[in-house]
Amino acid sequence: MNGVTHSYGNARAVDDVTLEVKAGELVALLGPSGCGKTTLLRIVAGFIRQSAGQVVIGDRAIDDLPPNMREVGIVFQNYALFPHMTVAENIAYGLVARGVNKADQRARVAEMLATVRMEGFADRKPRQLSGGQQQRIALARALAIQPRILLLDEPFAALDKNLRLDMQIEIKRLQQQFGLTAILVTHDQEEAMSIADRIAVMNRGKIEQLGSPIAIYDEPATPFVNSFIGSSNILDGVVEDGRIRLSVGATLPCSLQNLPQGRPVQVSIRPEQLMLVREAAPDRFPVTLTLSLPIGGQLIHDVAAADGTTIKVATARHPGAVSSLSGTWHCALTPEAKPSVFPLPPT
Repeated sequence: MNGVTHSYGNARAVDDVTLEVKAGELVALLGPSGCGKTTLLRIVAGFIRQSAGQVVIGDRAIDDLPPNMREVGIVFQNYALFPHMTVAENIAYGLVARGVNKADQRARVAEMLATVRMEGFADRKPRQLSGGQQQRIALARALAIQPRILLLDEPFAALDKNLRLDMQIEIKRLQQQFGLTAILVTHDQEEAMSIADRIAVMNRGKIEQLGSPIAIYDEPATPFVNSFIGSSNILDGVVEDGRIRLSVGATLPCSLQNLPQGRPVQVSIRPEQLMLVREAAPDRFPVTLTLSLPIGGQLIHDVAAADGTTIKVATARHPGAVSSLSGTWHCALTPEAKPSVFPLPPT
């Protein structure tokens, strides 16, 4: 898509978005409600005609084509299965609309049922299926027409956590098996991080950063991306002699070049980039432990710096272990830590 823009009255929902999705790639449009991601997906599907810009699939502009001519399959958040049709009839719906003969319809339906591991369910109605089973049938229906692009509109939102993970794995398996080109819309960062090849983080109708999940997490380009992806400790600081003096009392190397002396900055440090140590040092600051929570395989320590700043520190938790920390501690960066630095307007 090139320079795609769309407005609802005076409100601009999508603002000059250019995005190339490579063949066989799954790109996630990730962002909060109202950021424009669903509008962008509906423009690609043909449900909305954009105010400006162009949508291209392969080497052909598709802006003037109706949805059923775009070679696009879509899986909706609420599945949108036809309740009066059987599973087989739902899967065959797009094939019937395209005039595929009945023998080929039956063969394709059987193939899709096997693909999503739902053999034996052909004669059931949607009301006789669980949420996860309905999701699989919706996916089979979208794949039956052999789309050039698969669009996934918050497809896991209605599923419980364990089933959501199973379906994420299933979609990733099918994407790799068939070399599917797909666009996923989600507000769930874990979902995007787990299955996307690249993530486009959207905010106020624009793409703020596009990159791999690892790059988005480790090297956020803007404060918004940093705050939306993962958890971070945001510390105030100021540039002094090529280093950053933090308000909590430590000094760190400055990762940004050419910042002038006295420039205020914010430093973002992920909880797992910090560790608690006994010894004091110029690049460490004293903290008081207030709380430790065992969360899965991690211990999350809530600590307070001398100026009252609350900081989270994540450490690995060994099976059966609980926190027994006491006494005086200092926060230090882990050896591999690379904090993100965001310059603030000069004072």
